[in-house]
Amino acid sequence: MTTSLLAEWDNFYVITGSSAAGLTGLTFVVIALSADAKRVNETGLRAFVTPTIVHFGAVLALAAYLSMPHQTVLSLSLGLGAAGAAGILYVAVIAAVSVLLMFIGIHNAWDVAVWNSVRKQNDSTKA
Repeated sequence: MTTSLLAEWDNFYVITGSSAAGLTGLTFVVIALSADAKRVNETGLRAFVTPTIVHFGAVLALAAYLSMPHQTVLSLSLGLGAAGAAGILYVAVIAAVSVLLMFIGIHNAWDVAVWNSVRKQNDSTKA
């Protein structure tokens, strides 16, 4: 039964897996070529390349896993569950960083507001 469920998707996984592998390789070529450029912003490069490689790698890994012969419902469930758990963990880290940055922003806004109000009070008492 499982074989018939995946048999018609074989070409899809071959195409997506090949595309992900090709684009991952192309990304590394672009990084290697841009390393010699003098105007490359390494922080920006890292910020955009890491998620790109993670996404391409996930597609490649899933395509390879789903193209393996003799899959059962249990093995598919475990593999897709593991991929889903890894994805949730990856997104949770990004979400945690976003919440941390929000709290840092609130703290900084509070400091600016307090500093401005104290500074104005000190300026008015000196005059």
